[in-house]
Amino acid sequence: EKIRTLTTYSNAHPRCLLLAYNETLYASLPHIGEKMTEVTAPHLETGVQPETAEPAVSTSAAPAKKGFEVGEKILALATFDGQSHLGEVIEKKASEDCEPEYYVHYSELNKRMDEWVPASKVQPYLPGGTMLSVTLASPRVGATPGTPGGDSMTPGSGDRKLTRNLKRRYDEIHHVEKPVEDLNPIDQVLEKEHDEKTKMKNIEVIEMGKWEVDTWYYAPYPEEYSNVKRMYICEYCLKYMKKEKTLSKHQATCTQRSPPGKLIYHDQGREIEDANGHTTQSTPLSVFEVDGSIDKIYCQNLCLIAKLFLDHKTLYFDVEPFLFYILTEQDENGHHVAGYFSKEKHCAEEYNLACILTLPPYQRKGYGRFLISLSYELSKKEGRVGTPERPLSDLGQVSYRGYWTRVLLDVLREFRGSVSIKHISTITSIRHDDIVSTLQSLHLIKYWKGQYIISVTPKIIEEHLKTVPDQPHSALIPENLNWTPPVFAAKVERTKS
Repeated sequence: EKIRTLTTYSNAHPRCLLLAYNETLYASLPHIGEKMTEVTAPHLETGVQPETAEPAVSTSAAPAKKGFEVGEKILALATFDGQSHLGEVIEKKASEDCEPEYYVHYSELNKRMDEWVPASKVQPYLPGGTMLSVTLASPRVGATPGTPGGDSMTPGSGDRKLTRNLKRRYDEIHHVEKPVEDLNPIDQVLEKEHDEKTKMKNIEVIEMGKWEVDTWYYAPYPEEYSNVKRMYICEYCLKYMKKEKTLSKHQATCTQRSPPGKLIYHDQGREIEDANGHTTQSTPLSVFEVDGSIDKIYCQNLCLIAKLFLDHKTLYFDVEPFLFYILTEQDENGHHVAGYFSKEKHCAEEYNLACILTLPPYQRKGYGRFLISLSYELSKKEGRVGTPERPLSDLGQVSYRGYWTRVLLDVLREFRGSVSIKHISTITSIRHDDIVSTLQSLHLIKYWKGQYIISVTPKIIEEHLKTVPDQPHSALIPENLNWTPPVFAAKVERTKS
């Protein structure tokens, strides 16, 4: 049967975040709904955790109202947690039974949580009513200030007073983007145009293999496909269709069982021992390198799928200047796409990754960290340092910070703290600035007499390592990587869409 991913809230600690980075322009870190998987009756946790506190919601009673207008503030009963949230009406329509429905954007929540809500679950919002604030655990470590893993650099955490300098330092370390009103006039216009065009999801659900997945954002599919409620996608060639019977006919003739391109990594699976001493076999993993100029249609289809889960992704059709590294799970039926990252063939900057995504059904398996680790392994083979393309989104900040933290702590433990930043960069291929900002967030570095000095003890390293659990079942094995840097005859200019 189809397995459906829904959105809800939970305080469980996530092991892997759905990676949705690249070109997100938000000033604050938005909420992330935790994914749940529903197989017939039971509900199994499989997803991501909210990052910040839930917005305050008025609990005051309100008189009944016949209808609401676009732009009006309302209270809506959300499907992801069954609670009423303050929101804004983005659009309205009549349902099949003639009951009005409202497309609601929940205030202070990311657009991925927007949804259609029937009129029976919407009520007027009364400003000035009693406000209810619910605090949700942090997606990083869920630690409170003063405990191992608590972030005293976070504005408002603990007893530390938020000052202008502290906020500026926090924003710089975590790459927090400016709000729209703080952008220059041209960027403000572009951002408002983007928001207007993508304010509503045009496709609500995709079926891909055994999964039914609720989408997060607007994607620029061709006009005849752009307003279907449900999209059917072949999980092997990524062709998209409007009808299930069309997909069935396609599956009968489609012979593709893996991504095109070159197989550069394969892990047959490894034995994993749980806390009770029981041993299981991990899922075989493979990575394929696909050239956007050779397999153009496949890469375009992959980017369109990714746009359903990335807000400010601009690359859809101009795929020729990029290489795509596609991670798959393998079973007796073939290779199932779990995630990918793209990389420019020619980049004047130090970017070793342009865009990255782990599909919702495959999150919390460590695949995000696997893909990040792979991007740095490629940089090591190229003999240069690397960094992800900026700006990072909210999930990108969290995921990269987790990867950098684990790698740097492992290096510091190995060298017992007696190592320079330059040497760390050489052996890890992590850029100098990323090393410094990560160590600053951990309070393991000091600026003294014009240079940075690592200040750490073995005890402090071990305390930090407890807050960043390892993921051996999905860790990349460098010996399994069979890759040499490709050589391209001519430079292809990247076109910004």
